[in-house]
Amino acid sequence: MKRMMVILFAILFAQSIVKCADDYDDTVSYGSVNNFIWKGLNLYYYWLSDSPDLADDRFATNNDYDNFINSFNAPEALFNHLLVDPTIDRYSVIFSDYTELEQALNGTQKSNGVDYELRFKQGSTTELFGWVRYIQPNSDASTKAINRGTIFYAVNGVSLNTSNYINLLNQDNYTLNLAEFDNGAITPNGNAVSLTKTDYSENPVYIRKVFVEGTKKIGYLMYNGFFGNFETELNNAFGFFQSEGITHLVLDLRYNSGGSVNTATRLASMITGQFNNQVFAKQQWNYKIENLINNPEQLLNRFTNSLGNGNGINHLNLDKVYILTTKRSASASELVINGLIPYIDVIQIGDATAGKNVGSITLYDSPTFRKQNVNPNHKYAMQPIVLKIANNDNFSDYTNGLAPDVNQLEDIGNLGILGEESDPLLNTALNYINVNGRFQQSVPEKVFHYFEDSKSLRLFGDAMYLE
Repeated sequence: MKRMMVILFAILFAQSIVKCADDYDDTVSYGSVNNFIWKGLNLYYYWLSDSPDLADDRFATNNDYDNFINSFNAPEALFNHLLVDPTIDRYSVIFSDYTELEQALNGTQKSNGVDYELRFKQGSTTELFGWVRYIQPNSDASTKAINRGTIFYAVNGVSLNTSNYINLLNQDNYTLNLAEFDNGAITPNGNAVSLTKTDYSENPVYIRKVFVEGTKKIGYLMYNGFFGNFETELNNAFGFFQSEGITHLVLDLRYNSGGSVNTATRLASMITGQFNNQVFAKQQWNYKIENLINNPEQLLNRFTNSLGNGNGINHLNLDKVYILTTKRSASASELVINGLIPYIDVIQIGDATAGKNVGSITLYDSPTFRKQNVNPNHKYAMQPIVLKIANNDNFSDYTNGLAPDVNQLEDIGNLGILGEESDPLLNTALNYINVNGRFQQSVPEKVFHYFEDSKSLRLFGDAMYLE
């Protein structure tokens, strides 16, 4: 993928093919930030044709252009104006400090270690409560009396609702007020836990283990984010499965909201191995970029036998995989499922996925939009949606999510322990494998509608991106 980007940039700028983006002066009253935003989106934005103010013929003169981009009171305002309707593009983001963006791409953000989900209280469209999905190891929360299944209803004594949850939960220090799950009623219990956020790098390889069911050895991997700097840990997990001689694999992506396309390609290659160099995914860019591509190979992601650092991949050569999903399984998680479907049997267990079939790249304010020779006068960077991604069968239209083969919602009243047979979703997968698909799964007595979670509250928390 890096090779493709280098070729693209060389074509774009060395030959000056895209004249429209260079017709306007770089000096604007808001500095170069607004100029950078318009030029970057004018070249790369996936929905370019649907954004009238990004049209090549939008401005008759340089003065018209300057007046337009300086009519916004902040770079963020211009950026948001140029995007298409948020019902279509919910994912493009801009950062005033690209250091924060770079850390997010590598899985480093401020965290107290509580991965949680917010849901509506029964009968309400505004009142919320939270439940803890898992605790990150070696975090502040890992030393406190809080764990999977803990319920909280307030922060610093203020009950959560759809108007205040962001301000309350975005603080670096706060106290969660806890509650009991009382037959579906969220009942305060008088307990509380104080938490502090620090810079934290989450290892997405959360659990790896092996179950033995008769003659079947079943590997289980809970994987919570596609971060390129943790690919060695992912590969080591598959080396462990290799050494154990597993015959089946349960891949748990229920809380994985996405990440690197390249890492997703490598994970799919670890699960298989017999399809090396065959097409895993096809990228679809806007008309400007695709018109500049002379070699269609540059738009393909192929199964591979090596990591980004050149080390060999540990392959399992499986012809079937069982994948656990929820509404929060997004972007790169969905790419793995969709990309594998043309090649092996994918048994999806849980809820339908999020429905994010588009990806982004990082754009810096530099002559090539890369970090080299970046403008030293500011630290703005963009992460706009630039492509849709399809599988080898050209299927990419899953904006409503990928539907499961076995529909099973998580039961907040019966969560069990992650990585143990008491976890209902894992138990369903193990039973499915053990009896070849003939079984009954548990059904929650009460269903609480999803609102947000700790990852979706982060900037760029549910992204799929190209390095």
